[in-house]
Amino acid sequence: QVQLVESGGGSVQPGGSLKLSCTVLGRTFSGSRMGWLRETPGKEYELVAAISWDTGVTAYATSVRGRFTISRDSAKNAIDLQMDTLKSEDTGVYYCAASDVASGKFTSWGQGTQVTVTS
Repeated sequence: QVQLVESGGGSVQPGGSLKLSCTVLGRTFSGSRMGWLRETPGKEYELVAAISWDTGVTAYATSVRGRFTISRDSAKNAIDLQMDTLKSEDTGVYYCAASDVASGKFTSWGQGTQVTVTS
């Protein structure tokens, strides 16, 4: 059974930084994309960053481009999300997810970690 375990959330002031980590237990996701999605009050889930597990090619939402960096550590079977210059609108629950190889949809999710940006 696959598990995605997030860590690293917390509270930070605007302009600060946080690093989220996601450890994949039970299998590897070769052929899949790994992503960080966030849920913010009153909004649908937003895919903020994604990375190809095999190639390392990345993609970012416009709202975070230049501030967030997604990376993978194949040896540790993990992905990270470095978040810099955080804004209040980045507040939300962040989920690590893996896509299904056939459909491309994010079908495996972690439990989520809270990120709060407030002064």
